[in-house]
Amino acid sequence: MKVGARSTTGWKATISVAMSNYIEAGSIIAIATSLTFWQGDFGISDFAVGLLAALSANAFGAAVGAGIGGPLCDRFGRKAIYTYDLLVYMAGVLLAAFAVSFPMLLAAFVITGLAVGAGIPASWTYIAEQAPTTERARHVGTAQLAWSIGPLIGFALAAVLAPLGLAGSRLIFLHLFLVATVVWWIRQGLEESQIWKDESVTTAATSSGGSGLRGLFSRRINITALLVLMGIYGFWNTVAGQAGIFMPRVYDSAGVHSAVQQDLLQVLVWMCTVIVTYFGFMAYADRISQRLLYVIGAALGVLAWGVLVSFTDAGMPTLLVFAVLWGVSSGIGAQAFYSLWTSELFATSYRASAQGFMFLVVRSATGLLSYFFPTMLAATGLTAIGSLLVGLLTVALIIGAVFAPRTQGKTLQEIEIERYGHLLSPDEDTVVPDEQLGVHR
Repeated sequence: MKVGARSTTGWKATISVAMSNYIEAGSIIAIATSLTFWQGDFGISDFAVGLLAALSANAFGAAVGAGIGGPLCDRFGRKAIYTYDLLVYMAGVLLAAFAVSFPMLLAAFVITGLAVGAGIPASWTYIAEQAPTTERARHVGTAQLAWSIGPLIGFALAAVLAPLGLAGSRLIFLHLFLVATVVWWIRQGLEESQIWKDESVTTAATSSGGSGLRGLFSRRINITALLVLMGIYGFWNTVAGQAGIFMPRVYDSAGVHSAVQQDLLQVLVWMCTVIVTYFGFMAYADRISQRLLYVIGAALGVLAWGVLVSFTDAGMPTLLVFAVLWGVSSGIGAQAFYSLWTSELFATSYRASAQGFMFLVVRSATGLLSYFFPTMLAATGLTAIGSLLVGLLTVALIIGAVFAPRTQGKTLQEIEIERYGHLLSPDEDTVVPDEQLGVHR
C-alpha cells in the first residue's frame, strides 16, 4: 500500500472513531441546555434534576458503560464495540427526543450514558493504536477536537433554538441521532486495530488469563499508572463535569439570567477550546515537552475558576475572562493528555480495560458531585462551591506536574518493552521484578 493511501485511511479512521467524543459531549450539552425546560415542563425538583445529570452520559451512565465496554473491547476487538454501541446510543437519544414523562427521560439518559461510556475506551484505544508514532498526540487530539466541537455546536444550537423552549431541546437530541447514524454508516468500512489483530492471532489458541482486568491488576506498575492517571483526570473531570452540565446555573448564580447569554458564553468557551486544541495540543504535543504543555493548561484552569470565585459580583466582564481562560485551558488540559497517556502506559491486552476502569471510577466521582451540585449551589452560593472546584483543579495540576510520563516519540511497543521489560501476551501472568516497576518521569 502506498504511504499516501495509508495516511488517508488513517485519518479517515481517526476522524470517524473520534466522533464518539462529539456525540458524548453533544449528549452532555443537550442535557445541560434542556434541564431547565424539562424541569419546568415536568414539574420536577432540583433533586430530580441532579438525578438526571448523575445517571446520564456526564456521570454514572457513562461510568458503567465504560466499565463494561473496556474489557469487552480487549476481548472482542475495538471495532465490535465502537460499531454496535452506536445503535444503543441512537435508541437513547431518540427516546430523549420524544420523552413525555420523567421516567421516560431518565431511561433515555441512562441508555445514552451507557452507550457513550462503552464507546470512549474503544475510540481512544483504536486511535492511539492506529496513529503514526511521531503524530500520536495529533491523532489522539482529534478526539479532543471532536469533543470540543460537540459543545460548540450544541450551545450554538441551544442559543438559536431557545425561543422554541423544550421543542428546541428535542431538536438538538434529534440532531445527535442523525450524526450518530451517519457515523455508524461510515464506520462499517473501517478495519480492526492492527496491533490488536496481530496479538489476537498470535494468542488465539491460548488462555487469556493475563488479559483484561485480571492482567491489569496483576502488575504493580499498572496500579501505579492507574493512580497517577486517575489523579490527573479524576480531579479535573469532577470540575469539568459540573461545568459541562450545570454551567448555565453557575452563570445564573453569577448574575447572568438570560438563557441565550448563558449559551453564548458557553459558545465562547468551546470556541476557545477548539482553537487551542487544534493550534496548541495537536500542533505541539508531539514536538515540545508534554509536561510543560500540561502544566500551562492546568494552571490556566485554576486561574479561570479563581477569577470567577474572586469576582462574582463583577458581572459579564468577569464571565468573559473566565470563558476565555477556561476554554484555552481545556484545549491543552487534562482530558487531552489523559486520552493520550492512558493509551500509552498499558499493554495492548488490557489497554481498553484500563481505560474503562478509570473512566468508571472518574465518572462515578463526577456523578456523586452532580447528584448534589444543584442543591449545593442553591444553598451555599457560587463562592463556596467554586472554591472547592479550584482546590480540585490545583490537585490535578500538582499530580500532572510531578508524574507526567515521558513517552513522547516512542512506539507503543517500545513503551511496553520499556515499562514491562518485554512485550506481553494475553496469556502471560509473569510479574516483572520490582526493580523494573515504576512510572517513567
